Amino acid sequence: MTDTPRPTPAHHLTIGKGPPVLFLPGYASDMAGSKALALEAWAQAVGRTFLRFDYAGCGASAGDFEEQTLTGWRDDALAMLDLFSEPAILVGSSMGGWIALMIARDHPELVAGLIGIAPAPDFTDWGFSTDEKMAMLQNGRIERASPYSDQPTVYTARFWQSGEASRMTAGTIAVDCPVRLIHGLNDGDVPSERTMHLLRQLRSADVQASFVKGGDHRLSRDGDIALLIRTVEGIA
Repeated sequence: MTDTPRPTPAHHLTIGKGPPVLFLPGYASDMAGSKALALEAWAQAVGRTFLRFDYAGCGASAGDFEEQTLTGWRDDALAMLDLFSEPAILVGSSMGGWIALMIARDHPELVAGLIGIAPAPDFTDWGFSTDEKMAMLQNGRIERASPYSDQPTVYTARFWQSGEASRMTAGTIAVDCPVRLIHGLNDGDVPSERTMHLLRQLRSADVQASFVKGGDHRLSRDGDIALLIRTVEGIA
């Protein structure tokens, strides 16, 4: 945890039965995405506890986006887990999958299961060219055109350095809870080979991966959402 208090993230909590489900968004994303909203609707329909939230500097949460770090956003997720009275199922999308894995490894008592949607642990390593890494260190930030917005996506040296200090896929990942991984074979952001590598590195004996033909990084089509909900129901 960080030494200085962080503002409580903006969040929406659905009260129901457990185990609770926590949705962790991807990089520069927020809690208003289609997967988070679909899971919330499912939770309300079946009476499950569910929480979606915004990291600091994202969506409705306070803070300057360019001041944030991977470990700071991990601490935001931990603050949300404090709202539950029992271990939760973590559903992490892209970078949210990295944060979910960090929490499951370091705080296993808080986690009943983990679902990674195109999980992207260590993307600060494999997701940037050498020139981009040098530009971040020299200029403090870079911008990339975004396929999801008319505004570019910003990456900062602060975030990149935090990610590099948090890399976890070079050896065995000490996560022992049930893990389910979902990855689209047409994902242009996170290669599906990363999920195969992650599957091999996880220590848990209960790891399954689903690869979706034609699925992109977002996995937000009706069939993709249905698969996600079935996966959450199954891991519970």
